[in-house]
Amino acid sequence: MNKILFILLSSVLIINSIQAQDVKIPVDTTVITHHTTTINGQRVEYSAITGTQPFWDAEGNAKATLFYTYYKRKNAGDLGERPLLISFNGGPGSASVWMHVAYTGPKVLKIDDEGYPVQPYGIQENPYSILDVADIVFVNPANTGYSRTIPATGKDVDKSMFFGINADIKYLASWLNTFVTRHNRWLSPKYIIGESYGGTRVSGLALELQDRQWMYLNGVILVSPADYKSYGTDNAISTALNLPYMAAAAWHHKVLPPVLQSKDLLDMLPEVETYTINTLMPALAKGGFITSEERNDVAEKMAYFSGLSKENILQHNLNVPTSYFWKELLRDESGNTIGRLDSRYLGLDKKEAGSRPDFNAELKSWLHSFTPAINYYIREELNFKTDIKYNMFGPVSPWDRRNDNTRENLRRAMAENPFLNVMYQSGYYDGATTYFNAKYSMWQLDPSGKMRDRLSFKGYRSGHMMYLRREDLKSANDDLRSFIKSTFNKGKSAKY
Repeated sequence: MNKILFILLSSVLIINSIQAQDVKIPVDTTVITHHTTTINGQRVEYSAITGTQPFWDAEGNAKATLFYTYYKRKNAGDLGERPLLISFNGGPGSASVWMHVAYTGPKVLKIDDEGYPVQPYGIQENPYSILDVADIVFVNPANTGYSRTIPATGKDVDKSMFFGINADIKYLASWLNTFVTRHNRWLSPKYIIGESYGGTRVSGLALELQDRQWMYLNGVILVSPADYKSYGTDNAISTALNLPYMAAAAWHHKVLPPVLQSKDLLDMLPEVETYTINTLMPALAKGGFITSEERNDVAEKMAYFSGLSKENILQHNLNVPTSYFWKELLRDESGNTIGRLDSRYLGLDKKEAGSRPDFNAELKSWLHSFTPAINYYIREELNFKTDIKYNMFGPVSPWDRRNDNTRENLRRAMAENPFLNVMYQSGYYDGATTYFNAKYSMWQLDPSGKMRDRLSFKGYRSGHMMYLRREDLKSANDDLRSFIKSTFNKGKSAKY
C-alpha cells in the first residue's frame, strides 16, 4: 500500500513539475522552411522565414520580442531590384493574421467564394498572392500573435513604450531597421501596408522611417484605413460620410426604392456621394438652426438613400449612428441585424427591439476560420512550435490616442520623398471604416493638390476585409501588383 501511495505521489509531483514550467517565447530565433506554389499560372519557389526578433531600448536591453513571418522568393535576382512589402494589421491589438492568411500571403483560408467559413477549417494555396513580384514580411506588434513585451527583473512592463499611437510607430520603426539590416534589404524598393488601425500605423511610420531611420519608401497602402481625424470631427462631417456606405449596404440587401435598386452599385453610389458633399454636409453644419423645411427635405432624402424610415432619421436629429443602422435596416424585413465590418453578414439577436446589435456577426464568423487556420499553419507548415498562445487580439490597453498627427505625417513624408506614392483600398460594405471616409481622408491629405497624381483609391464589393471575397482577392492583389510595378522608379532621379 505504501509503495502504491509513493508511486501515486511521485506521479503527481512529476505532473505538477511539468505544469509549473514557465511558458516563454524565445527572444531571438529563426525557423526556415521551403515551399513551392503557383501564382497566376506561374511556378514560384520560396522560403518562409519565421521567428522572433528583439526590440532594444536605448541602453541595449531587450524590451520586447516580435514574431514575424518573412516570405522570400527563390532565384529572384538582385535584391536591389526586388521589392519588399512590410505588412501590418490594426486593432490596435490585432495580430498580423488577417492579411497574412487571407490576402497577400502564399496561403489563404478555406472559405467559400463570398468569404464565409467552410468546415473543415484550414488553408489552401493563394493563386493571386503578390509573392511573384515582391517579398513580404508580416509583423506582429507587441502582445499580438506570439509577440510579447519583456519586463525587467522585478518590474512591470513600461506600457508607454509600446501602447499608443506615437510609441507604436517609434518602436516599430526601430525594429524594422534591424530587420532590414539583418536580411540585407536596404537596397530594395520598400512598401508598407496597413489594414484598419494599421492605416494609422503605416501613415505615421512613413515619416518616422524617413526622419529617424533614414529609410525611404516607394509606397504606402492603406487597406480599410481608420482615420481618427475625421471620426473625431463634428456631425456635419462624420455623420455625412456614413451615408454612401449606408446606401451600399441597403442596396446589397435590396431595400432601396426601385429606381435606385435597379441600378448597378457603382452607378448608384456617385449620386449619393454628390448629395453627401454638396447638400448633406452643409445642411448638418447648421445643427439646431436648420429650418424645419430643410430638415424635412434632408430626412426624406437620407431615407431614400439609406433604406431607413424618414421618421427614424428625424428622431435622431439627422444624426443616425451606424450601430442603429445595423440593427434597424432589416428589422421589419427579416428581423436580422447586419454586420459592422462587413454588412453582407446577418446576425440574430435575442430581441428585435433595441438600438444596436448584440454582437458583430461578421467577426464571430471570421474567428471561426482564422483562429484554427493560423494556429495549424504556423505550427505544422512553417514549423514554428511554441506553447505560447497565439493572440488574435492581444492586451494593449490603455492605448494612448493623444497627439495623432499621422495624416499630416504621411503628407510630409510624401512631400519630402518624390518617389512615395499612396494607395487606398476599401470595401463598399464596410460599416466600421467606411469607403467614403477613406476617400475623404485621401482628399484631405494634401490640401495643395500638388501631389494628387501620387494618390489613388480602389473600391471593392465586399467589406472591411475585402479580400475574403474571391473576386476581390484577385482584383485587390492585381491592384497591389500594378501599384508596386508602377512605383518602382528604376533609373529615375528623386527630384521634383
